[in-house]
Amino acid sequence: MREGSAPQPRTTVRDRYFDTLRALALIRVVTYHTFGWPWVGMVFPSMGIMFALAGTLMAKSLERPAPKVIRSRVRRLLPPFWFWGLFVVVAMLIHGWMPGWQIVFWVVPLGDPPGNAWGEQAWEILWYLRTYLWFVLLSPPLLKLFRLAPVPVLLLSLSPVLVLHFLWEPPDDRFGNALTDLATFLFCWILGFAHREGVLARLKPFAVTVLSLAALGLGAWYAFTHQEETGTYDLDDIPLAQAFFSAGFVTLLLYAKAYFKVDFAALIRFRRLDRIVTIFNSRAVTIYLWHEIALILAVPLIDRFWNVPAFERYLPLESQWFMFGVGWLLIGAFVLLCGWVEDVAAKKKPRLLP
Repeated sequence: MREGSAPQPRTTVRDRYFDTLRALALIRVVTYHTFGWPWVGMVFPSMGIMFALAGTLMAKSLERPAPKVIRSRVRRLLPPFWFWGLFVVVAMLIHGWMPGWQIVFWVVPLGDPPGNAWGEQAWEILWYLRTYLWFVLLSPPLLKLFRLAPVPVLLLSLSPVLVLHFLWEPPDDRFGNALTDLATFLFCWILGFAHREGVLARLKPFAVTVLSLAALGLGAWYAFTHQEETGTYDLDDIPLAQAFFSAGFVTLLLYAKAYFKVDFAALIRFRRLDRIVTIFNSRAVTIYLWHEIALILAVPLIDRFWNVPAFERYLPLESQWFMFGVGWLLIGAFVLLCGWVEDVAAKKKPRLLP
């Protein structure tokens, strides 16, 4: 810096490739919960992608002291969860729910928070927050282990799901559910480490492609050949298939980023699209938490439309696509009304939109 020149402010440059993947993953989640199509997980395994991206960011953050990083991650997660949970818990209490000691999981979701059937559609998505929180807590020792032998640890991270499937069936309770989800997405989380540490970029394209396609094929094969056991080929219901298919799919996405230096920097030229991606990433927790409630509220709202003759005549009120659109309008409303909590949790000035 030249003598007398003013210091330049430090700016954080967002990776638009990762931001775009996260936005698409959220759109895919809402789409799946609207239409229930079992095949969408094979088109875009959103949960594996979200865990891999979170693992990458966690590895980057752990360049700082681990306790400080964990506190920051927990602080960013819990206030939006508490704000959302207040409405869900009160609604369930009004509808006859009486919690026991397990209500502590509505404070810190280290286990599945309890609830009644009336609110199940709203709280069943919390498995992701629970799994994410456990990965955050486990990341310091996992990252140290990964650095000892990066490639072997990455490959062996698929072994827990094999153990749980073939050697020991976990109990059907909070502990078993948490263990299964951790095993299912462990590879994706550690794959995020591999990207951040530069391990992926050093691997040979042929080996990565062959192993990724093999994992994709194994996951799809297992899902389609075991439909009699699960009643579906939906990856969400088949942990082993989910683990391998997500592993193959997400590896190709992250390897493309590492090897070909894909960055989607040109997205900034499309201002509206770039703005949408920014909002999705800045309000990711809000969108994820509130999207099911938005879809729930869309049903009685559309029912009211039938009382308006013009709406009944000209709007496709029976179409799920119409409900999908109304759901997104309600999600947008929740982003405006509730998204500021994410700003508060991040110690930023609250804003309607980022």
